[in-house]
Amino acid sequence: MNTELLHPNADGFDRASALLQAGQLVAFPTETVYGLGADARNDRAVAQIFAVKGRPSFNPLIVHLAGPFSEIERYATVPPAARNLLLRGWPPGLTLVLPLKPEAGLSPLVTAGQKTIALRIPASPVALNLLRRFGGPVAAPSANPSGRISPTSADHVKSGLGGKIAAILDGGATAQGLESTILSFPGPVVLREGSYPVPDDMPRQTDEKGRLRAPGQLVSHYAPSGQVRLDAETAAPGEWHLGFGDIKGDVSLSTSGDLTEAAANLFRSLHEADAKGATHIAVAPIPHTGLGRAINDRLKRAAAPRD
Repeated sequence: MNTELLHPNADGFDRASALLQAGQLVAFPTETVYGLGADARNDRAVAQIFAVKGRPSFNPLIVHLAGPFSEIERYATVPPAARNLLLRGWPPGLTLVLPLKPEAGLSPLVTAGQKTIALRIPASPVALNLLRRFGGPVAAPSANPSGRISPTSADHVKSGLGGKIAAILDGGATAQGLESTILSFPGPVVLREGSYPVPDDMPRQTDEKGRLRAPGQLVSHYAPSGQVRLDAETAAPGEWHLGFGDIKGDVSLSTSGDLTEAAANLFRSLHEADAKGATHIAVAPIPHTGLGRAINDRLKRAAAPRD
């Protein structure tokens, strides 16, 4: 397949929308990472996501909408606690897992057969323009082979999925560089740490009786080609060192120790390690507070044993 590279202009949005309507896969940028989009109502299109990514079919997908709030209520029941989060609009980098309405009309592949649905309204103008042109719900996990590093640029998508999908809508580098935080209700309970900040004392839950409730809960995930060692203040011989704060490393997530900057640079830096052919990657300690919890979650999964 020839993967088209589209620009975020009228022609690009029209072409991307037409491809989605035809049941094709289109990668596009959100404020977090690039998503691999398909019409969430089209079984065949959604099935292509799993086939192209090599993604387990028991791993649910996030559905992206352009809004307004009434559009959310077409697909899900929104409890009061969730409404309180949305009083000033949908926060950037947030996904909510809500009770699915039986009449939602979404492919059951999107929810992995569960009675809940993961929804978000992205903040990226490029994503919103595409969703408005398309005029419907778009299922979109990260646009990378399953388990590998999430993409924060069109080049990252092309490297992983070029020749396998219809098009990439190039909106430049993503702003936040880390996937959305996922909250479930009633609660809220954190199902996945991410770019939307939540209090450190908010309850966390990873899975329930071995069943994945949200994307990003696989033990091994977000992995570069090389083996990853965490909390490394110094690098061993042959290791490529990813620094933070006072630990300089070969490349630093943030020389000033800024966690927002570190989150934005995480996947880009791991892609750089892959590009350099690093077989062993050492990562400096990252504080386990605020956004550091999400960064450490990704690093822990990147370092986990692989099947």
